Amino acid sequence: MNTETENQEGLEALSRHYYDILRLLGEDPDREGLQKTPLRVAKAMQVLTRGYNEDPHKVLTDALFEEPYNQMVIVKDIDFFSMCEHHILPFYGKAHVAYIPKGRITGLSKIARVVDIYSHRLQVQERLTQQIMDCIQSTLHPMGVMVVLEARHMCMQMRGVEKQNSITTTSAFSGAFNQAKTREEFMNLLRE
Repeated sequence: MNTETENQEGLEALSRHYYDILRLLGEDPDREGLQKTPLRVAKAMQVLTRGYNEDPHKVLTDALFEEPYNQMVIVKDIDFFSMCEHHILPFYGKAHVAYIPKGRITGLSKIARVVDIYSHRLQVQERLTQQIMDCIQSTLHPMGVMVVLEARHMCMQMRGVEKQNSITTTSAFSGAFNQAKTREEFMNLLRE
């Protein structure tokens, strides 16, 4: 079975479930404004979780180059959007990723693609941060990797504590970034 067929079957099943959800919420899923909503939501969920069907390691190795550069490479302000696995509500923000190459570099856009792939799965911010760092470390084998995510969580803004201005920051680092001086250099470059 090809991916398109599997996607279509998944789409139909999701659509039926969203139809039932609307009904269980007290809505009439057959009324004019909601007739296509189950299908639209099903399509949206497939897009929002497309990261399950992509290999972030392959993305990095598809653009791998031998290069003697051994200083910090930073890709900052990478926009990301994800879905909290606890409430299936969005969280979104900026990712900042640095690595120190050891003989091999990858295309800069590939770093952003890794963030995109992992963020398009049901997530918690802490795991997302760690997965990005682990992927780059295990694929490129650099001297070190550091990832910082800053995000706003709709599950905190729309429900529960309803704190609209809160931002959650997480970090993960390896190798050379275990040294406070290297982490400090990265953080200073982020502030510039």
